[in-house]
Amino acid sequence: MIRMFLKLLGDDVKIFRRYAAMALASGALNTITIALTVPVLLRLLQGDVAAALPWLAALLAGALACLILRRQVEQAGIKVGIAVLEGVRLRLGNHVARLPIGWFDSAATGRLNHALTQGVMEVAQLPAHVFTPVLTGLVVPPGLALVLFWLEPRIGLIALAALPLMVAVFALAARLGRDADRGYHAAAARTGERAVEFARTQAVLRAFSGDGASARFLMDAFAGQRQAVRRLIRLSTASVVLNGWALQAVFAAMLLVALRLLDADLTPAQGLSLVVALVLAQRFIEPMTELAGYGEALRGARNHLAALTEIAEARPLPRAEHPQPPRDSSVALEDVTFRYSPDTAPVLEGLSLRVAPGSMTALVGASGSGKSTVVRLVARFFDVERGQVSIGGVDVRDMSEEVLSAQISQIFQDTYLLEGTIAENIRMGRPDADAEEIAEAARLAGVDDIVRRLPQGLDSPTGEGGVRLSGGERQRIAIARALLKDAPILLVDEATAALDAENRALVTETLARLRGKRTLIVIAHQLSTIRMADRIAVLEAGRIVEQGAPEALAQRGGPYARLLRLREAAQAWRMDSPE
Repeated sequence: MIRMFLKLLGDDVKIFRRYAAMALASGALNTITIALTVPVLLRLLQGDVAAALPWLAALLAGALACLILRRQVEQAGIKVGIAVLEGVRLRLGNHVARLPIGWFDSAATGRLNHALTQGVMEVAQLPAHVFTPVLTGLVVPPGLALVLFWLEPRIGLIALAALPLMVAVFALAARLGRDADRGYHAAAARTGERAVEFARTQAVLRAFSGDGASARFLMDAFAGQRQAVRRLIRLSTASVVLNGWALQAVFAAMLLVALRLLDADLTPAQGLSLVVALVLAQRFIEPMTELAGYGEALRGARNHLAALTEIAEARPLPRAEHPQPPRDSSVALEDVTFRYSPDTAPVLEGLSLRVAPGSMTALVGASGSGKSTVVRLVARFFDVERGQVSIGGVDVRDMSEEVLSAQISQIFQDTYLLEGTIAENIRMGRPDADAEEIAEAARLAGVDDIVRRLPQGLDSPTGEGGVRLSGGERQRIAIARALLKDAPILLVDEATAALDAENRALVTETLARLRGKRTLIVIAHQLSTIRMADRIAVLEAGRIVEQGAPEALAQRGGPYARLLRLREAAQAWRMDSPE
């Protein structure tokens, strides 16, 4: 756990080391101060008050020093907490910015949100409120066990034997609740994910769940979280009871030994030592009881630390040691094999594709054939398992992120707009663009039809995620953004899926104007777009089974010809009115 904490601190680890050294010194000083009660009690019980006074003065001085040092330790712990709040989020933010775009699925986003909000806050409170008593509790019991052994060996032996026993009991208790904690935090992350989804998809949920069932998925997540909480409570209670029983058993063993000794013939000095040993035994049990009480907090914090560490250890795409610029805007995939996780079947296997600079290639095939994966690999959302993806004759892994990003514009079916104005969302394509360039991109993408009916025009707010606009309107703004970027390669994944016939025609005309000016890789089902391509690649089960010019493939009678006949038949369908 400490290793995870230190790793998250990064360069701020020196602050923690200073704090930990002070906390351990505080524990050692506490041990010495408690040990000073032994000579004080022995001399007072012997009636020698004068001899007890110097020891009492030393005890009071030690208590004052403990108080002062404890205050300094708490201040140092607060500094560590501040370093966590200020540094961990910043470092994780910088790290997450380097992760492959494919990492950001809904589950990872939910975990990230939960970890960076609740997780960081919980971890930041550890030094000031948890680590201090825990570090002190680790030092005091061993020291007092040695004092007990010097004072009364038989009771001291029980104390020394109890130390490894209690370590084992604490570890068992922690294991009881660790899985429950992990399950609870996973359920909480799923609930957060479902809550955001519920808020963002109200239009769809209300349209298809008029009977009030729109909250079913959210309620299922709440039910799962309740079950996780109940399990956590049961196992946490069991661990607390186990710790308490073990500590009481140790103290009971000390009392039994003391009773046996009282039955024996003891000298007055031995009797006094036994009485003082029983007083010290209570002080031996107290810090371990406190340590057991913090077990719940430590276990919960461990799960937060594990979640943050998992994010910190997510592997970013490796950076090129000697970045190279592409020679042109050609795209090539050579013998590419790719799977989304090691335990799944390959999505692409042995796929090869070449796209000439300035040409337009259409990818066609059934859903799940790997079309979207091809364009994602070109944009380097992921790295291939085997083979190579290159732009301009240079492997994308040998390009800097900035150069690769400058080569590619992307239009995907799922669009997301940032909260701001329409113009600001379009300007993301090229921040230095002027108003005329933004207006031209808006016209080419059909956005001018939207802004004409809005009072504020291009300055109209889109809302978070573009909630104030329809799906088709958001898509057109995303297209305008990509057009404004003016990159040499344009990747288009079902860009017209959410548009009406008029705007589909407008986008098709835009793509036609870009032919010869940019390298276009288009995933489309519209015949007008497919037939416009210079080459067509037909995918089945992650392989290209046919490729060539549209006319040649149509005459060949292969997979593309069959697909073409189905699309033409679908376009001929008509809804006849009843007579």
